[in-house]
Amino acid sequence: MIIFPKQHQQEVKIKKNKTMKQSIKQELLSYIDDSIIDRVITNDNQDDWHFHLFNEDYYIIGHYNAEQWFKHHKISSWEAIKKVQEYQMDNFGKVNLHPNPENTVNLYVYICGEELLSEANAETIQGLKQFVNQNL
Repeated sequence: MIIFPKQHQQEVKIKKNKTMKQSIKQELLSYIDDSIIDRVITNDNQDDWHFHLFNEDYYIIGHYNAEQWFKHHKISSWEAIKKVQEYQMDNFGKVNLHPNPENTVNLYVYICGEELLSEANAETIQGLKQFVNQNL
């Protein structure tokens, strides 16, 4: 998995993705909710929420699990690769993708997580929790 530096999170061009699949949105909202409950993210680390949620560790481990995740959400490999390539071109001016299922799904979730946190536009855990509850 390509791990982006923390400072990158402040500089990215975030596209509001109105086409994020509802199943992915629900899964990631549930993941965020669990992370709030487990205190992975707090008011004290608000600047690093995206890092702790979607960059500190793999979201999906293993090629088979990644392929099953794509199937579950009805996403083709090409659709996922395209999203990752567009994101990288928009933000870095080049594509640095090592296309295997595990890498691609983790980059895809990284991007979707960024879009979701941008949509939430929360400055506190309470605000994020309210967004999660309204959208779950």
